[in-house]
Formats: sequence, C-alpha cells, structure tokens
Amino acid sequence: MSSLYLTPAISQPSSWQVAWLAIRPHTLTISVAPVLVGSSLAWANGSGLLLLPLLAALCCAVLIQIGTNLHNDAVDCEKGNDQMDRLGPLRVTAAGWVSPNTVRLYALVCFVAAFVLGIYLAKQGGWPIVAIGLGSLLSGWAYSGGPYPISYSPLGEVFVLLFFGIFAVGGSFWLQGQTPQLDCLLAGIICGLPAAAVLLVNNTRDLDADLRVGRRTLAAVLGREKVAHFYATLMLLPYLLLIVLVTQGHLGGTFALLSIFSAVTNIRYFYATKDPAALNPLLGASARSGLL
Repeated sequence: MSSLYLTPAISQPSSWQVAWLAIRPHTLTISVAPVLVGSSLAWANGSGLLLLPLLAALCCAVLIQIGTNLHNDAVDCEKGNDQMDRLGPLRVTAAGWVSPNTVRLYALVCFVAAFVLGIYLAKQGGWPIVAIGLGSLLSGWAYSGGPYPISYSPLGEVFVLLFFGIFAVGGSFWLQGQTPQLDCLLAGIICGLPAAAVLLVNNTRDLDADLRVGRRTLAAVLGREKVAHFYATLMLLPYLLLIVLVTQGHLGGTFALLSIFSAVTNIRYFYATKDPAALNPLLGASARSGLL
C-alpha cells in the first residue's frame, strides 16, 4: 500500500493546497456513503427518488464533516496537541499557515451553511430531521470543543457509528418519505462501522502522542494488540450484516460483498504495520472500503 502522505514542505503552499489539506478529503466519503445508502434503500422500498433532498442532505453531511475537521485542527493546535513532528498529515494551524481563529471561522461558516440547508431539510422531514441535524452540529463542535471533548474519550467511535451511520442513513431514508425499519437500521450500522474504523486508525497512529496529553481514546484503552482485533471486527462485521440485509429481500446488497477483498487487504496491512506513521494511507483506504 503506497503512501499518499508526503513530508510537508517548509515553504507556504498555495491557498488551495492549504484548504485541501485542512478539509482532509481522503476521508470525506464517510459522510457521503450513508446518505447515498439511505436514499437508495428508500428507493428500493418503493418511494420515488427526491433529488433535491438527496443533494441537500449530501451537502449538509459533507459540510458538517469539514466543519468538524477544521474545528479540530484549530483546537488541537491551541491545546498543543499537534506539533510539527506529528505522525499524521500536517495540520494547517500547527504548520503556521493559517491562524487558529481563521480556521475556526471557516469551521463556523461550514456549520452555518449546513444549518441553512438544514432548514430546507427540516421543512421536508419535520422534527426527526431537526433532531438529527442539531445533534450532528452539536457533535461536530463537541468532538474537540467544550468541557468534555469527545476526542479525549473512548466514545469517538460510538459517535461516528451513530452520526455517520445510523442517523445519517435513517435521516436520508426518512427524507425520501419512508419510515425507518429493521433494514434501515442494518444499513446504518453497515455504513457506520467502517467509518468508525477510520477514526480508530487515526487514534492508533496517534496513540503515543495522545497518551502524553491525557487523551484516553478507545485505541489508548485497548492497546496496540487488541486495537488490531477491533479494527478487523469493524471492517468485517458489515459483511455479516449485509448477508442479513440480503435475506430481507435487498438482493442488490450482494454486490457490496465484493468489497470484502478491499477490507481484508486493509486488515492485513493494519496487522503487518509496526510503524505508526505507516498507518496514514489506511485512513483513506478504510474510508474507500466503506464507500464500496
């Protein structure tokens, strides 16, 4: 698995390059997949495909993830968590390319834009969409901010499973005029598990640095050996649930089983990798597996 992450240059990149690094594009598919799945599942269950709610939900999901990434970038820099010697891709505030206040402002712009789009979605879907939307925005801010940041606890993967899986699929399903049922819950978990695996990889790479600043992530609680087993579980369990989904009458889910080869490749890479910095390519690879 070749790395897409290069050692950052000392010189200031262009504004577009800085923006590209800040939004962390390699993992944005974890917000796209559940919206597509929820909408497709509603279509398969007999509803007409409402394109405007689908596009608005896609934009909202991506904006919230970008806003969360930007807010995390600024807050971690201010707390001294991100240093120039970090093992992951260089953060734009830690590199001194953009001030934390500016990055936080752009995070706010993303959250406000998602909120505005959410007003339209709330008119389409009512109070369930309001609850999911406000919960997603609050979680995006609380991931790094507030008195009890989620990123400092073992609960990060749980929140990812909920908001990038169950709630995102269920909300998209509801927007298409369908009431969530068992197949919707299964699809939400199927999407959320590999999304949680992305965060687990990130926290495994940063394990030593997180422990130095008092972060007790799930990776820190489990330890390096157990975290590899848990990663394998997060990547393989969706395929068992896919089989259940197929037995519910969704034969199209059979095609998703073909992506198991990608998941197994990622699991083998995780077990074989001893250098934490070498886990960087696995972030995007895990997100792509989830999208497949």
